[in-house]
Amino acid sequence: MKMEGYRVLDLSQFLPGPMLTQVLADHGAEVIKIEPPSGEPVRNVGYRQNGESVWFRNTHRGKKSVVLNLKEAGDVAAFFALARSADVVVEAFRPGVVDRLGIGYAGVRAVNPAIVYASISAFGQTGPDAMRPAHDLAIEALSGVVSLNLGCDGSPTNPHMPVADITGSMTALCAILMALLRREKTGRGDYIDISMQDATMAWLPNVTGPVFAENRAPRVKEERSFGGYAFYAIYETADGRHVALGGVEHKFVGNFLNALGRADLVPAACGPNGPGQDPVKQALGEIFRTRTRDAWEEWARGRDLCFAPVLDLKEAFARPQIAERGMLIHDPEGNPHIGTPIKYREEPGSPDLRLPKPGEHGPDLLKR
Repeated sequence: MKMEGYRVLDLSQFLPGPMLTQVLADHGAEVIKIEPPSGEPVRNVGYRQNGESVWFRNTHRGKKSVVLNLKEAGDVAAFFALARSADVVVEAFRPGVVDRLGIGYAGVRAVNPAIVYASISAFGQTGPDAMRPAHDLAIEALSGVVSLNLGCDGSPTNPHMPVADITGSMTALCAILMALLRREKTGRGDYIDISMQDATMAWLPNVTGPVFAENRAPRVKEERSFGGYAFYAIYETADGRHVALGGVEHKFVGNFLNALGRADLVPAACGPNGPGQDPVKQALGEIFRTRTRDAWEEWARGRDLCFAPVLDLKEAFARPQIAERGMLIHDPEGNPHIGTPIKYREEPGSPDLRLPKPGEHGPDLLKR
């Protein structure tokens, strides 16, 4: 596998760090989870199945666990014993914490100049907000993302995906892999400063048009990506469920409206986003309420349309496409896991679905 032979020390907790090190583990890296004496918090967060947290299962399979109290000198020494042979260290404490504990980049680099050391934090290691405490929702709020998620009453609502956590995680993964690639040429590691806010804002290139071009905030309901187009919107069906139209290209608009016998709506539907789309939205709203969601999916089959039923999460995981792509896999006990999304033709990932017990691998790895 691609990451075989690489050793990763994971000091992070919750989602951003563990998610990226999970990807590395799925592709062969030896990921050593450094847990505090109280354990990784998500071992005890949320829904459980067969004695384990589902969240923990989805972020810690195939890793090794070592329990260290990094406030004790002996355990700090044990950390450095592992760091001497590591390729990557990932931490996600608030800025300054690892230095106070004596396990920051400078200390690790002194014993291992080739180390790639990644720090993931809410706002990065510098700037006026660096020490501000925040989890995903607050970071999304300060990044302008919450303002784009409006409920039916027009007020901001909680985004239902941890955007800041995931963008921070995947940006850190990219940074680590680039640093390892560069190390092959130079022999030197590097320090990586990842701000989840930076990452979130960097993932907004398609929605910054009003801000950059017209120096104004988006008028959310009128903008291209947020319902300003009739053919990039969500509609209710006869059974109270919903369908989504997800393509404003003229070909897809024409295919859909011609199949409905409503070619008269094509000019307006192909016009600019905003109020001019309202007559099309009204007509489509009435049309979609004439059939159930599943009937519309059957009607759309084979017509080359950017159309999708709005599924709940249980329905989404039950789709044949998910099974075919290996995105729902089961361990020998029958517990489900989210699969790995990176598909290599050569050396594909092979998730190890075993979960570590707290400190399980300490005796072998530390030999003390």
